[in-house]
Amino acid sequence: MSASQTSDDLTLLVKIFGKDRPGITAGLFDTLAAYSVDVVDIEQVVTRGRMVLCALVTQPPAGLEGDLRATVHSWAESMKMQAEIISGRGDNRPRGLGRSLVTVLGHPLTAEATAQIAARITKAGGNIDRIFRLAKYPVTAVEFAVSGVATEPLRTALVTDAAALGVDVAVVAAGLHRRAQRLVVMDVDSTLIQDEVIELFAAHAGCEDKVAEVTAAAMRGELDFEQSLHARVALLEGLDASVVDKVRSEVRLTPGARTLIRTLKRLGYQVGVVSGGFTQVTDDLKDRLGLDFAQANRLEIVDGKLTGRVTGEIVDRAGKARLLRRFAAEAGVPLSQTVAIGDGANDLDMLNAAGLGVAFNAKPVVREAAHTAVNVPFLDTVLYLLGVTREEVEAADAHEEN
Repeated sequence: MSASQTSDDLTLLVKIFGKDRPGITAGLFDTLAAYSVDVVDIEQVVTRGRMVLCALVTQPPAGLEGDLRATVHSWAESMKMQAEIISGRGDNRPRGLGRSLVTVLGHPLTAEATAQIAARITKAGGNIDRIFRLAKYPVTAVEFAVSGVATEPLRTALVTDAAALGVDVAVVAAGLHRRAQRLVVMDVDSTLIQDEVIELFAAHAGCEDKVAEVTAAAMRGELDFEQSLHARVALLEGLDASVVDKVRSEVRLTPGARTLIRTLKRLGYQVGVVSGGFTQVTDDLKDRLGLDFAQANRLEIVDGKLTGRVTGEIVDRAGKARLLRRFAAEAGVPLSQTVAIGDGANDLDMLNAAGLGVAFNAKPVVREAAHTAVNVPFLDTVLYLLGVTREEVEAADAHEEN
């Protein structure tokens, strides 16, 4: 709205809808241009080849509104479109204080879940200003722009019931910070990769079942991590160091991991990993994936054999949060601009310290405590929580290939 207009000025809402084809938008505004109107707002949506184009314009000079209406309807008919023109005053009503972006992931996204999410936003005091689809595969991801309610109570209202609705929901504050440079830090075992690295080592030592049992208890928060780490590593004593290369070759990246990291790096993000596993694997992942940071425990190797001990600072639950802060300081990124991703109880301090903590296919205790949860087996769906669309990912990949 121009400076000369007020909220009480007469305006016309011109809506065109029908089959999408090239030239519709240009044709409408060519038609309106003959009446010396100013554009106040424009919105255009295309869904399954059907277009809805809305133009909010100032009232034409006295005596010309009837002619404008007739001309627009005639033009629309010639284009095999329909037109609707509504008189009113001013622009859109001001958006309420408190603006958030609500990302909903469904596999599938049902009408029932969508209705429940919308109802919960309304009940929390929010208004849905805009809805935009971010992706249609491997999951359906949509983003709601919401105003009128603060981010934290909105997050509480939505995330708590997300699992019962069969969807994943993330709520973040809207604003320029979403476009700023960020740091993303991930756990490794069962997050960046599909495996538990110590179990891969244990398989070569013939004690896989025993190690897996201790690992599961630690991830559920039933055992102290450091004690469980020492107990498990002790079972590896005597293994030949050549097993390290074998384990590296056995590591399987989580589906979407390469896409996530590649896209984040193209966006200028810095990416790191912290792990209760071992540097013998994380250092290799850092080199292979072009990561900026990596920290884990180090298996002690003496005379070509694993000693059954780890050396140096232990990376446990508190250590992961400490490393997140260290990486953020080194990257020059405020902690509020960090994203942490993990699945186990020893990731909780890190998830809670980050600006956005994402529980990825996590244990119940982690899902309940994290800012949001992703429960589909595709790591690149985290991109949608950051507002990146599937189309943007594919376009960037195509550009790189060319």
